[in-house]
Amino acid sequence: MSIIGVGIDVAEIDRFRAALERTPGLVERLFLERELLLPSGERRGIASLAARFAAKEAVAKALGAPPGLHWTDAEVYVEGSGQPRLRVTGTVAARAAELGVRAWHVSLSHDAGVASAMVIAEG
Repeated sequence: MSIIGVGIDVAEIDRFRAALERTPGLVERLFLERELLLPSGERRGIASLAARFAAKEAVAKALGAPPGLHWTDAEVYVEGSGQPRLRVTGTVAARAAELGVRAWHVSLSHDAGVASAMVIAEG
């Protein structure tokens, strides 16, 4: 296996919150409904959502930032172990297939008002 692409992104949590508050419908354009919920069924906090948004940006960068990717075609989910994972469909899956991506590695973090994510696309 080889690394096809690496993406990293950061999101200022307060700025992300403000964007969601001033732009109706933005949450639905960025996230699938299941990404908005914790395993308990409670709503996910803003820091966690900002980290997931950073992961979606990082996915685009790992794929060469082509135009036309849909945000909801990259889903960040968490395994029972707590490990974040990535599920791709549609436009993101098509670009990944073009490049020969066979596996994804995702790391999320948030602290001191900043959320970050790193994504590695492996072929």
